[in-house]
Amino acid sequence: MRSAQDTRQAASEIVADLRRILAARGGSIRIMEVCGTHTVAIFRAGLRQILPEGIELVSGPGCPVCVTADDYIDAAIAYAGMADVIITTFGDMLKVPGTHASLAEAQAQGADVRIVYSPLDALTVAAGNPSKQVVFLAVGFETTAPTEAAAVLAAEAQGLRNFFLLSAQKLVPPVMRALLDGGETHVDGFLLPGHVSVVTGTDAFAFLTQDYHIPGVVGGFEPLEILRALQMIVRQIGAGEAHIENAYETVVRREGNPVARAAIDRVYEPAAVRWRGLGEIPASGLVMREEYAAFDFARVRPLTLAAVGDGRNGCRCGEVLRGAIVPRDCALFGRACVPEHAIGPCMVSVEGTCAAWYKYGGGKFRYGA
Repeated sequence: MRSAQDTRQAASEIVADLRRILAARGGSIRIMEVCGTHTVAIFRAGLRQILPEGIELVSGPGCPVCVTADDYIDAAIAYAGMADVIITTFGDMLKVPGTHASLAEAQAQGADVRIVYSPLDALTVAAGNPSKQVVFLAVGFETTAPTEAAAVLAAEAQGLRNFFLLSAQKLVPPVMRALLDGGETHVDGFLLPGHVSVVTGTDAFAFLTQDYHIPGVVGGFEPLEILRALQMIVRQIGAGEAHIENAYETVVRREGNPVARAAIDRVYEPAAVRWRGLGEIPASGLVMREEYAAFDFARVRPLTLAAVGDGRNGCRCGEVLRGAIVPRDCALFGRACVPEHAIGPCMVSVEGTCAAWYKYGGGKFRYGA
């Protein structure tokens, strides 16, 4: 285990190497960390303050709560208002604003909304409430999809017919392609998500180098792991190369986790879904296969809701998610929009970019990210 002195020395050596590469290359280097957990870890460790000025970090759409469209929240609130429905969810969904309200407000008005720590916990709720329809809000990326698929398979095996998912599962590689094709997101390299890569493997990101000649490195979440991944990205850029590399070898493999991917493939299939700030992206989400339609609450009890747009009252969360702006470019940031009274989901979620900017210094940094 490294001592604090050894850690500081290693960090100093990496930063010095970054400076040398920047001096030899000239200009700045813009890197997007795709994962919301990386965003928070970078802020918490103060890495932005020690990086050379020429390294610019921009946050991407890697916060699952943040990219969830308003109409999904509206549907969850509508279901919560039904007397025979129990909504189960992770805690960070409670305060996400829909068009007119949040789940927390619905709960305060008497809706049965319960916080759980796993979709498997929702199975216990279903077993204990056979007269109610128990719905788990399945919001997430490849990281959570295997557990949610496992919950469906467990419900099937146990004969629980009152357990359902309201699914808003999304996939990371397709949204990265959409960002690059959209024209607003300009980056020289990607810090690739460690948790997602545990499931997908590194091969899932090969398109970055093949189609766009942009390097990507999978990184861990400790400060030195992040710095090492950034160093690997910058070295590639400095050499004019583009490869997918793995700086999180302890848990990530090229092929990913075949068991987790098999569970996903058994229950889900890819589909076009809508992302906040990005619109509909082909094959970027997961919907339950026809064989498991009985566990898909949107199909079991379909709703007709008025179409709504994302981003009300001047909220620019969608632009933040695209890397088109940083939080301080939004007029609401730190003023009308604070964690205690969030206007948009980027300030609500603990992994939201706006929440991280606000918590760790209010975005008062020397450069735009």
